[in-house]
Amino acid sequence: MEKFEITILGCGSATPSPKHYTSSQVVDVRGKLFMVDCGEGTQIQLRRSHVAFARINHIFISHLHGDHCFGLLGMISSFGLLGRTAPLYIHAPQELGHMLSQELSFYCRDLEYTVEFQGFDPTVTAVVYEDRSLTITVFPLRHRVPCAGFLFREKPTADHLDRAAADFYKVPQWEYNRIKEGGDFITQDGTVVAHERLTKPAGPVRSYAYCCDTVYNPAMLPIIKGADLIYHDCTYASDDSDRAIKHFHSTAADAARTALEAQAGRLMLGHFSARYTDESILLTEACRIFPNTILAKENLTVTI
Repeated sequence: MEKFEITILGCGSATPSPKHYTSSQVVDVRGKLFMVDCGEGTQIQLRRSHVAFARINHIFISHLHGDHCFGLLGMISSFGLLGRTAPLYIHAPQELGHMLSQELSFYCRDLEYTVEFQGFDPTVTAVVYEDRSLTITVFPLRHRVPCAGFLFREKPTADHLDRAAADFYKVPQWEYNRIKEGGDFITQDGTVVAHERLTKPAGPVRSYAYCCDTVYNPAMLPIIKGADLIYHDCTYASDDSDRAIKHFHSTAADAARTALEAQAGRLMLGHFSARYTDESILLTEACRIFPNTILAKENLTVTI
């Protein structure tokens, strides 16, 4: 099965702490690397996680709070110092475009690569990236400022050719792609060999939902339904639910409820408040509702 991995670079909230860096992670889909959010310290965490800087071509920023984007300019500058020549695409709320342009013109005027800004409206659900194997959809979250979640979803693939069956029926190589796409094969004597006898079913479509910085948000459930893995805001325990509502964040129970109602495969809790020296209280709370839950931590890689 092709690679689909998430590497956590930072999973703390608000400010960096001795235990956690602020929000950032890298999603690796079939060897293509996508960064989601870029808080302070992201460059250091990239090195600690042994993620290749040069392979990151797209960066997605969920919203314009500093703990999600203050590391962006420094990383763009470092890319230049490291000799980058490939374009870098920044996908972010539209209002970042003007600010980023000013910063680049002052601090990064001699870059030997181009920074392509592609703004989106975080209040609207839309596909913001697509290639042959993947779509990335932006969708609204509920936070103090306009904030987006991201759904990474593989495209369905063709069935796999059963080489033993193909050899048995003497299927010529130039027929392989047509058969994998659903075609039957007709032998020289006119016998029709059904597609199903010559192929094995393709693997299931996998998906990952990033839902950081949000209160409980049932409006997003139809979008992320069935996701294999959800990363969800878990800033507080339920004892601090009043604080969570005030600051438009979620409790562990909120995150677990979301995963349960979305019929997700797994839940990963993140965006932890520094008030918790031991996040096991958050894990215990979530597991009462949604048992298949794990805690994010720096340099953790999760495979879908």
